[in-house]
Amino acid sequence: MTQLRGRPAAPPTRSARLLYVDNLRTALTALVLVHHASIGYSNVPGWFYTDPSTDPSATLLDLLLVFDQAFFMGAFFLISGLFVPGSYDRKGAGRFLRDRLWRLAMPLVLWLAVLLPLVTIGDYAAARDAAARQGAALPYREFYLSHFHLGPMWFVEVLLLFSAAYVLWRRMTGGGAHAAASASAPAAGRAPGAGAIIAFTVGLAVLTYLWRTVMPIGVSFLGLPSPGYLPQYVAMFIVGLIAARHGWLGALPRAAGRAGFVTAAVAGLVLLVVLFTAREASFGHGTPTSLVMAFAETAFAVGMTLGLLVLFRERFSGQGRLGRWLSANAFAVYVIHALVLVALANALGDVEGIAVAKAALLTGIGLPLCWVLGSVVRALPGARKIL
Repeated sequence: MTQLRGRPAAPPTRSARLLYVDNLRTALTALVLVHHASIGYSNVPGWFYTDPSTDPSATLLDLLLVFDQAFFMGAFFLISGLFVPGSYDRKGAGRFLRDRLWRLAMPLVLWLAVLLPLVTIGDYAAARDAAARQGAALPYREFYLSHFHLGPMWFVEVLLLFSAAYVLWRRMTGGGAHAAASASAPAAGRAPGAGAIIAFTVGLAVLTYLWRTVMPIGVSFLGLPSPGYLPQYVAMFIVGLIAARHGWLGALPRAAGRAGFVTAAVAGLVLLVVLFTAREASFGHGTPTSLVMAFAETAFAVGMTLGLLVLFRERFSGQGRLGRWLSANAFAVYVIHALVLVALANALGDVEGIAVAKAALLTGIGLPLCWVLGSVVRALPGARKIL
């Protein structure tokens, strides 16, 4: 990574800071939908709808998924961490935990009790009919337990655990409440320099490599579809906590964003080489290739996150009526999008085309539809308290 020099941007106002972070969160939510709209037509397993394609364009979707996975959920955890200290300061431990349970646990219950059964209803019908042809019965409860899946709501589960861990840490360290505005609108401080960012990247890469010796890519654990990235999620959440206290985001120089994108581009080239030459060996198990993969993915994640934060601060710090609507409904979209995309993919199942074209069609229809339905759901009585 090049030296991060240059004049820092002027400290943004509280409103601008919140708006550009909200806009980035909205963009990442849209990327999640693109990711899940593509996975069913790719060569990567693990989604509720699959229409595997043998045409070469599916490889492009595979690459999209790899590059998305390398950074976007880590960026989500960093953004989530930004708002935790201020919320804790304003509410205190008890109210903070109650609010987290209400805003995170209730959508998780909604997924498990309502959305997951709806998402898997087609699979259950097929499994029930197959069992009947063999003279056996398949009660739904047996199917549900054997097909239990957190889906995209694993993020909510992990975020709830991270929030509880933060409360425990504050209580153990005797961290008292700060002024109400201290974390939500911190004065711009001194951002980490190139040396600190490089050290963080190297340390996280080594930790990721070691973690993947026992938790390689492709293994599911405790409902997490990608536990191989857990070190990144923890580290990014902690960075968000610290950045909120010290005003790092407002103090990052513009050169940091450019350096981040350059680093991500170089790391992306390394990822491509690894994927096309030794993909299986890159998943983990302590192989030399997995060490290269861990460094390339981590550099890509840090570079992209750094670049996007500066880009949105500089170019997308405002919101019009549409931007406010998109931001307000982003979490509802995240909660319901799996059901919408799976239902829509089944409806489009007879459409012929190459993998990329079908993924693009599903994305083009599903993206606006999810936001419209998300706004409808939030209009229901009491829905805005949890969505």
